[in-house]
Amino acid sequence: MRIGVNVGHFAGSPPADLAARLQAIDAAGFSSVWFAEAYGSDVFTPLAFAAALTSRVRLGTAVAQVPARTPTATAMAATTLDHLSGGRAVLGIGASGPQVSEGWHGVPYAKPLARTREYVSVVRQALARAAPVSNDGPYFPLPSPGSELGKPLRSSLHPYRSDLPVWLGAEGPRNVALSAEIADGWLAMFFAPAFDSFYREALDEGFAKRPGGRPDGFEVVATVPVVVDDDVERAADRIRPELALYMGGMGARGANFHHDVFVRMGFESVAARVQELYLSRRKDEAAAAIPTELVEQIALVGPASKIRRDLDAWDATVVDEIAVQGLPDDLDAVAALL
Repeated sequence: MRIGVNVGHFAGSPPADLAARLQAIDAAGFSSVWFAEAYGSDVFTPLAFAAALTSRVRLGTAVAQVPARTPTATAMAATTLDHLSGGRAVLGIGASGPQVSEGWHGVPYAKPLARTREYVSVVRQALARAAPVSNDGPYFPLPSPGSELGKPLRSSLHPYRSDLPVWLGAEGPRNVALSAEIADGWLAMFFAPAFDSFYREALDEGFAKRPGGRPDGFEVVATVPVVVDDDVERAADRIRPELALYMGGMGARGANFHHDVFVRMGFESVAARVQELYLSRRKDEAAAAIPTELVEQIALVGPASKIRRDLDAWDATVVDEIAVQGLPDDLDAVAALL
């Protein structure tokens, strides 16, 4: 099982020691570094920063939001990063959610799967640079309909790799299937080994729609909280607040896709309670309402010996690589798991 690091997005401000920690991650043998974006820090600038400080780790967006940029702007950023990093970029794309898409970016969220499918098609055209980019779809038409001066254009920057990998971030089964159908990899979140068969079925559904079936090199990377601590409960307590945020507050009631993951896992009453408490601003109570059993399904917590045993369950799943969630304070202890 390969292990990378998903730094995520910056809350408040970037860590003061980010440069040193990125260099330590590269030197320690981690396989990848990922960044995210929500409605604050963007995803490409930190990766360019990381590219200048590292020499071997893959550099991925987990994820670049569909509503944040036109597909050609995303292709421009990804191609530029690929050049500057010597071909280490992985472009992860995700639909985001209605609150961010419509409230922050001012972009409609309706029909996210169809929108993502069209977006990826345009991105791939721009990355390949085989012909001027054009698209007659309803979401990202190029040239702009009715334009008198617009014409299809080909990127002035030649690709470092015309087949730069495009992945999808997905949680629901239809979106997971879409990643298998049109992408080069799946970025998983809140993956639970106990539900591996559920995700295999979703992936197989997508591969069945793809000419030639599953392509060589298709990968699955799961972002996973990891806390090495001799006390399992103390380790779980470090994860509960972030888990409560996603389960309870990352999206409106009825439109929180992270919440839905735990409902599908059989924790419907827990998820409902956490959401109720969180949206009532009782965040500490929301975190405390999350049982250790749930934490252990989607996270690796406890002594190093226990985590190594737990990793055996992950080895048997569709996951090829674990991306440790956040910048671990105990980097040496996590690196020892490699």
